[in-house]
Amino acid sequence: MNPNTDAPAIVHTHVDLLGEKYGGQALSCNDEFFAEASNLVKRQAPVFIDDKYTDRGKWMDGWESRRRRTPGHDWCILRLGLPGRIKVFDVDTTHFRGNAPARVSIEGYIASIGPGSTDPDSTAEWQTILEVTDVSPHSHNYFEINNDGRWTHLRLNIFPDGGVARLRAYGEPEPDWSALLSGEVVDLAACTNGGRAIACSDMFFSPMNNLLAPGRGINMGDGWETRRRRTPGNDWLIVRLGTPGQIARLLIDTCHFKGNYPDTVSLEGTWSSSDDLTADDVEWVTILEQTKTQAHTEHTYQQELQNTGLNFTHVRLNIYPDGGVSRLRVFGYPKLSD
Repeated sequence: MNPNTDAPAIVHTHVDLLGEKYGGQALSCNDEFFAEASNLVKRQAPVFIDDKYTDRGKWMDGWESRRRRTPGHDWCILRLGLPGRIKVFDVDTTHFRGNAPARVSIEGYIASIGPGSTDPDSTAEWQTILEVTDVSPHSHNYFEINNDGRWTHLRLNIFPDGGVARLRAYGEPEPDWSALLSGEVVDLAACTNGGRAIACSDMFFSPMNNLLAPGRGINMGDGWETRRRRTPGNDWLIVRLGTPGQIARLLIDTCHFKGNYPDTVSLEGTWSSSDDLTADDVEWVTILEQTKTQAHTEHTYQQELQNTGLNFTHVRLNIYPDGGVSRLRVFGYPKLSD
């Protein structure tokens, strides 16, 4: 398989399951002499500083092993922040020009979920997700994956040695809902619970799945922001809930959006077995009527909600006419199996 240096569309519509913001982390590696493996999951793009050195050599914003003088290859084990199905890898070698690996491979591991879960040890059975393949230096190396496995851990192998700036694993979160069906209100839309933004009218300034990330936004770039609308209409975003359910409370947070928050917002819901919901004939049910918003504010809605007795699989957030929203929380009761 050859890498593609142009980002496939799926990168913009899926979640980086390995992202630092979701709890992804590097657990161990055989060598990190020049630069730490923890850099692989950083949310920021890699940077290069010409005159920055450490006592071991040139400072690099990535994971870099020493020059190998023995047979074998280097490796790093990482835990996904969100267990799920991986659709695209981005092996990012940005700024690694004369020190990138020649080839890479990636393996996956499935750990049990819950209090007894463990990280892989020396007896772990790893399964190949990406065969050994060439990578280009100073590039985004995208690999589309045809594998339906659900993974909790990855092992990045680099041949024979070298540096990788970032590793991204774009896919679909798939939590263990059996542990979440307690009868309590949960955030049905959260990425950590399997929610995913699947379509939007525009995401010029920042990705739509930021809206469902944990915690409050760290800055304006850590939300969903559209360009300034110069035509009639409004912007919108569709979320597939992690599991169907009845909606009891909403939180719409415009944190950091001060001169560019939406004037008003509304929320609608639908029940569908398909994610193709952009057609005009889709029946959307009002959950929150069009409501005024404020800058840099957490807006909570409960008494204002309509149709709270219905179950929904998807919701559509409408913003009028445009702007930015940091977070959307859709608290509700998961639908129990019939």
